[in-house]
Amino acid sequence: MASAEIEYRCFVGGLAWATDNDALEKAFSPFGEIIESKVINDRETGRSRGFGFVTFSSEQAMRDAIEGMNGQDLDGRVAVLPMEAGGARFSV
Repeated sequence: MASAEIEYRCFVGGLAWATDNDALEKAFSPFGEIIESKVINDRETGRSRGFGFVTFSSEQAMRDAIEGMNGQDLDGRVAVLPMEAGGARFSV
């Protein structure tokens, strides 16, 4: 039986269309180790849908990122990280 791993993933909304996975990772990396950064793209057009997810290696890094980045400028847009609205997800 495989051991369950916990993921510390946060939703990031309000992204500029120009923001890609690398830019998202660069913006959030000062808060801790990032396992994955993913901007969600439209299936048909390939263009960003304006939101993404960042997965951290620790809960503290995720919480620090939410506190530090919510409402901050990211590529000319205001990043939205809604902790209370399910912006953070702990998966097992």
